[in-house]
Amino acid sequence: MKAYRFLSEDDTSAFCHKVTKALNAGWELHGAPTYAFDAARGVMRCGQAVVKEVPGDYSPDVKLGEL
Repeated sequence: MKAYRFLSEDDTSAFCHKVTKALNAGWELHGAPTYAFDAARGVMRCGQAVVKEVPGDYSPDVKLGEL
């Protein structure tokens, strides 16, 4: 099964750490990162899609962050 996650965070080092943690857990970057202004909070937000091949079949109960 191919798993997909979209990681997002405020534009701080926390976003880079979140992506780095995923990469070191075997996830791969998928597409370009995104960058947008969150007007409600007045901050910039970053996002990055990641994918990973894992054994088994998809189920909505899969905990993607634990793969």
